[in-house]
Amino acid sequence: MTNLIIGTVIKTATAYVFALILARVMGRKLISQMTFFDFIVGVTIGTLTANVMVDTSNPASSSVTALVIISALSIGIGFLTIKSFKLRKIVDSEPVTLVKNGTIVEKNMKNTRMTVNELMMKMREKNAFSLADVEFALMETDGKLSVLTKADKQPVTSSQMNIKAVSEGLMKDVIIDGNLIEENLKAAGVDRNWIKGELQKQNINDLSDVFYGGIYGNKQLHISKKSKNNHEEDGKYGIE
Repeated sequence: MTNLIIGTVIKTATAYVFALILARVMGRKLISQMTFFDFIVGVTIGTLTANVMVDTSNPASSSVTALVIISALSIGIGFLTIKSFKLRKIVDSEPVTLVKNGTIVEKNMKNTRMTVNELMMKMREKNAFSLADVEFALMETDGKLSVLTKADKQPVTSSQMNIKAVSEGLMKDVIIDGNLIEENLKAAGVDRNWIKGELQKQNINDLSDVFYGGIYGNKQLHISKKSKNNHEEDGKYGIE
């Protein structure tokens, strides 16, 4: 019994580390960006990893070999899809037009098995509340909906008004849970004394009172203080 437990622990740890290595080699991709092919590969790798952990009827080496093969195939096909547009269409398919000039394309709706209610919901998520305002709506290969509203329904941009907009760049995290992030201070071109001075301007004397601090634009510090209580009252900031 003891040998079985020890063996299971060793196999589980080995499978976990091996799966991490494979994930690193195969490259990262957000779940929301996964295509159907990526999903199938992920499920297969997960199943094979589970077999290595708990299946005692077959040697672990067979599952590990299968893991290596499926990973190699995934990497190889991924490389080929970059080089070949035809293969990319087969593996990842291509976007499907669901709305064109305010009119729903019924054939494509049936092919994607999407109802009108689902389409309208996804369009509302893109701030398109009227079908008449939509020029194109496309179902992307990852299942998300991209919406292009008609030109006269789009918001006015600064370039259209001949206003020069200045990019503020990415916000740099400099304080997290009361702790200074030293490397980000250097990247932002500031030091502890500068942070201390900016906090005092906002009547904050203790760094531990700051839950989050970020620098953006021309050295502007945005602060989010820690809550005095462990939790806020229900509905205080949300929709009741």
